[in-house]
Amino acid sequence: MRVVCIYRDNQDYTRSVNEWIENIRRQTGREIEIMDPDKNTGFCEAYDVVEYPTILALGEQGDVRASWRGRNLPLVNDVLYYMI
Repeated sequence: MRVVCIYRDNQDYTRSVNEWIENIRRQTGREIEIMDPDKNTGFCEAYDVVEYPTILALGEQGDVRASWRGRNLPLVNDVLYYMI
């Protein structure tokens, strides 16, 4: 599965998102795909991403298995489940 974090840089939430991504990397040794919504408008339109940050867990066929939107970032274990 694929986990994508979509957010804009230089926003008031950017620091907490970067710390969250680094925390996942440190605890699990796995990487989360980072996406800028301004450079990937087609992706954001296809998945109806209009709130940032948004984290999507996508299945092999591109189907959304889980999503988290807004400043309340998910727990590491919640995301890790979809990275295995």
